[in-house]
Amino acid sequence: VARYVWNRTDFDAVDPDTTDYLMALFEPGDLRFDVERDPTMDPSIAETTEKAIRILSKNPKGFFLLVEGGRIDQGHHASRASMALHETVAFDNAVAKGLELTNEEETLTLVTADHSHAFTFNGYPFRGQSILGKSPLYGKDMLPYTTLMYGNGPGYKVIDNKRPDIRNVDTQSKDYVQLSAVPLDTETHGGEDVAVLARGPMAHLFHGVQEQSYLAHAMAYAGCVGRDLRHCESRPQHTNTKRILVTTTDDDRNSAPSQVSSISLVTALLAAVLH
Repeated sequence: VARYVWNRTDFDAVDPDTTDYLMALFEPGDLRFDVERDPTMDPSIAETTEKAIRILSKNPKGFFLLVEGGRIDQGHHASRASMALHETVAFDNAVAKGLELTNEEETLTLVTADHSHAFTFNGYPFRGQSILGKSPLYGKDMLPYTTLMYGNGPGYKVIDNKRPDIRNVDTQSKDYVQLSAVPLDTETHGGEDVAVLARGPMAHLFHGVQEQSYLAHAMAYAGCVGRDLRHCESRPQHTNTKRILVTTTDDDRNSAPSQVSSISLVTALLAAVLH
C-alpha cells in the first residue's frame, strides 16, 4: 500500500503495519523552522523519523534510512544562530528516537555532517550564561559582542564607522542575526573536520581522520553490500548489519553533494521500503 499525506491529521492516520510506501510533503517548499512549526499541521523531524523506521522495519532484508536535518544549515546561512541551534535540538531528538526504535546489535547508526560553518564561539562567558547572550567582556571599542558570531554573512554592520551597540538588543530572539566580520548575502561553510559518531555493528570502522568518501564504502562493507562479502560469510549471523540509519545535518543545494548526502534515497519526509 502506498500513501501520500500533506498534513498532520493524515500523517497520524498512517498505519505503519499496513503501509509499504509513504510520501509526506507538508510544505510547498522547505519545512518551517522548528520554532515556527505549527504542530497541529506539521509533525516534527523526530515524528517523521519514527514513522519511517516503523514502516521500514517490516522488511526482513533490513533497510537504509537517511534522516537529514537540513534546516540547521539554512539557519546558519542566514546567520540566525538561535534558529540553527533550535533545529539542532530537534535533530538530536530525532537521533534519540532512532536509537530508541532500533537494536544496537543489528543496526548501524551514524550521525555526521558534510561540512562545518563559519560559526565561532567568542569571549569568556560565565557558567550558566545563555549561549545566545553577550560576552561579559567588551571589545577595545567599549562595545559588547555576542558569544556566537559568524566569520561572514548578512550580520555585518557598521554605523558611523563603528560596530553597532547591542547592549539593548535581544540577542536571544529567534530572529536575531548574529554579527559577522565580512559582509555577504549568505554565510558560508567552514573548513573544519566534522565528527562521525557511530553505534552498532562495525562501528569500529568509523574512527580517526578519514576522507568523506570513505563513509559510503565503510557503510557498504558493514551492510554486506557489494562484491566482496567474505567477511559476512565468516561472521555469526546475529552480528551482521541488517539496517543502516544515517542522520546528517546538511541541506546545501548550492554545493556539490557529499558522499553521504548523494547516496540518500530516503529522508524523514520520504520513506520507502527497500526490497
